[in-house]
Amino acid sequence: MSKLPVSQMTHDLFGSMKPTRITKIVSGGQTGADQGGLDAAIYCSIPHGGWCPKGRKSENGIIPAKYQLQEMPSPDYLVRTKANVVDSDATVIFTCGELDGGSLKTAQFAIKFKKPYLHVNLDKLSRADSIQTVVNWLQSACPEECILNVAGSRGSKAPGIQQSVMVRMVDVISKVNGKLFYPIQEEG
Repeated sequence: MSKLPVSQMTHDLFGSMKPTRITKIVSGGQTGADQGGLDAAIYCSIPHGGWCPKGRKSENGIIPAKYQLQEMPSPDYLVRTKANVVDSDATVIFTCGELDGGSLKTAQFAIKFKKPYLHVNLDKLSRADSIQTVVNWLQSACPEECILNVAGSRGSKAPGIQQSVMVRMVDVISKVNGKLFYPIQEEG
C-alpha cells in the first residue's frame, strides 16, 4: 500500500483511508467567487460546469462563454443555486464577511438537502489557513471523487474575491489531487 499524505486522505465507513480527489468544479457563474472557482478548474485542467440562470445572466451582463455552464429554464438566481447544491457532493462558500444574500441561501440549501458545506470567511483567514481549512474539510466531507460546488460573494460585494478564490482553489486542487500547479500570486 502506498503512503499518501494525510491531506490527501478521507475515511470511508470502515475507517480505512482513501485518496480524495476533486473531479469537477461546479458553480452558478456569477461574478466573484463563482467565477473564481471556475477559473481554478480551467487553470488546473479539470472539468467544470454547473447551472446558470436563463440567458447566462450575471450582475455584469452575460456570463462569458469560456465557462461551460448549462442554462436553467428560469432567470431566477435561486433556482440555479439550488440545482448546483443538489448536483454536487459538497459546497464551499467563500465570502469577505458573514454569510448573507445568495451565499446564505446556498448554505440553507445545503442544510435542507443534507449536503456538506463549508463557509470560508476570507476576512478572517490567511491564504494558507483558508487552503488548509478547505483541504481538511474535504477529507471528511467528500467521497473518493468529489464534485465540488464553489460559491460565495459576487464581485460587486467583495472586490477582488474572484482572484482570491481562484488562487486558493488552485492550491486546494494541487494538494487534494496530488498534482502541483505553479502557484499563482494574488494581485495587490
